[in-house]
Amino acid sequence: MKKRVFGLAVAASLAALSASAADVPSGREPPPVYLPPPPIFTWTGIYVGLNLGGGWLDRYDYGYWLAPSSASNTGGVVGGAQIGYNYQVTPLFVVGLETDFQGSGVGGANQGWGVTRSVDWFGTVRGRAGVSMLNAQLLLYGTAGFAYGDLRLNYGWIGSQARAGTGWTAGGGLEYAFLPNWSAKVEYLYTNIGANYDPIYVAPFIVETQQRAHLNTVRAGVNYRFNWLLAPPGPAMANY
Repeated sequence: MKKRVFGLAVAASLAALSASAADVPSGREPPPVYLPPPPIFTWTGIYVGLNLGGGWLDRYDYGYWLAPSSASNTGGVVGGAQIGYNYQVTPLFVVGLETDFQGSGVGGANQGWGVTRSVDWFGTVRGRAGVSMLNAQLLLYGTAGFAYGDLRLNYGWIGSQARAGTGWTAGGGLEYAFLPNWSAKVEYLYTNIGANYDPIYVAPFIVETQQRAHLNTVRAGVNYRFNWLLAPPGPAMANY
């Protein structure tokens, strides 16, 4: 009987000591909380944006008897919208396609014989290729492609004509992604657009039946890039 009582007392003591040990705080720190790495930046994706700037005409080419002429005081405001798609080929190389449409106040200077000319609107469809050498979020790019636009001739009391001309464009710019989905850009484009017109007879001359406008534009813009299924994860990006 005494042995049984002694055994029960020992068991109770061990249980009490075990419970007390469980209440003693551990000196070990809790495991660190896992924080996922930040998302990898990529230029890949569809984007839309707006732009605003200015432009000027530096020369007109005329048909028939009128020789090419210099243009002056032909500056005006240019603004519009763009939509495009970029693809990050490598950490340094980006290609894409962009189309834009611009309203224009460029033109209006008298180019002799009382004639004024203007480009009221124009648009482009261009390929883009760029590199991000200094910073993954800074893109230096070149661009070129097809251009079209409205060329208006005003002959004063004789009348006026407007035609949709076609041609080509080329230029380049800088684009910086200041947020994961937002970027700002500065861009220059040289655009050459030509159109044919009905002859204007001012005896004894036939006044210009063809015109090519040489349009320079400098504009700033902002783009928003969508993270859709068309934007697969890009390669690992790093600052250089």
